[in-house]
Amino acid sequence: MRAKQGNGAPEAPAPVLSVGFLLCDHFTLSAFALFADHLRLAADEGDRSRPILCRWSVMSARAEPARASCGVTVARTGPLADPRGFDYIVVVGGLLSGTHLDDETIAYLRQAAAAGTTLVGVCTGSFVLVRAGLMSGRRCCVSWYHYHDFLAEFPHHEPVADRLFVIDGDRITCAGGGGVADLATHLVERHVGRAVAQKSRHVLLLDRPRTGTDAQPVPAIADAVSDDRVRRALLMMEQHLADPLPIADIARRLKVSTRQLERLFRQVMGDKPATFYRALRLRYARWLLDTTDRSVTDIALEAGFSDCAHFSRQFKAAHGFTPSGARAGGVAATGERSPGIAATRLFD
Repeated sequence: MRAKQGNGAPEAPAPVLSVGFLLCDHFTLSAFALFADHLRLAADEGDRSRPILCRWSVMSARAEPARASCGVTVARTGPLADPRGFDYIVVVGGLLSGTHLDDETIAYLRQAAAAGTTLVGVCTGSFVLVRAGLMSGRRCCVSWYHYHDFLAEFPHHEPVADRLFVIDGDRITCAGGGGVADLATHLVERHVGRAVAQKSRHVLLLDRPRTGTDAQPVPAIADAVSDDRVRRALLMMEQHLADPLPIADIARRLKVSTRQLERLFRQVMGDKPATFYRALRLRYARWLLDTTDRSVTDIALEAGFSDCAHFSRQFKAAHGFTPSGARAGGVAATGERSPGIAATRLFD
């Protein structure tokens, strides 16, 4: 039942989902906007934006607006509020060099954690939670792009870089980008319902929601290549890591001969297309070994090798040690045969 207001009229029911946002200096605008717009569209019928089913606040200890990495500023809707009034408090990070919160806000996050409010680190917001000592013993999801940055700063934490987001009790971390939309969908569905969550995605013209266990997209290498035909060939390779295309098929799709494609690859990439393709898949496999706990057999299939034995032979030929040895000993990849400049960017 609704409570009565002083004038006898019934009070509006409390929102089903309440979220407080904390925006870091140089935060990522798209991450904040995707999350907030999911809540806005889920909160009311149509596109009326009334905070009926969902409520959201942009909090700050300071009165001045927060500046996004793109230069746009967002004003706070209020000061730091009682954390017990929120289901989630979301820290939105951004540029790693500028991702921080003031001491008062860090103390507020610790207060929220003590009160049992779920804390969410979006984009590099996960770095903020770790720095505040709020991720001890928790799995922490980071973007593949910041995987090595995370390890360098937090060598005793093991980041998860193959998933869109990770829920570990009352801590949630999200790699950022489009994964923020999937996390917002998940939380709206959990609290408000599936139909409402779908409505938000439909209005935002988003396809099916992905789960937290869905893999992050593989980092692209084709952008660094100027030759259009080689770049298109690389895109085909990247899109077919698990089911490798014959080089002749790639050449046919590009309307060139296999011989011509090999000549182009030698000129641009310094290697044969088949050799480069194999090295690309092996690098992807190495990245999965370093950043996930998936089995070697699973990784072999994911990287397009027919069986584990074949994968192990190819991997050892390239790196000088087996996949199991790399994982068990944390061996650095030394002495491997370089597949070209573009590929070295893949996971550096």
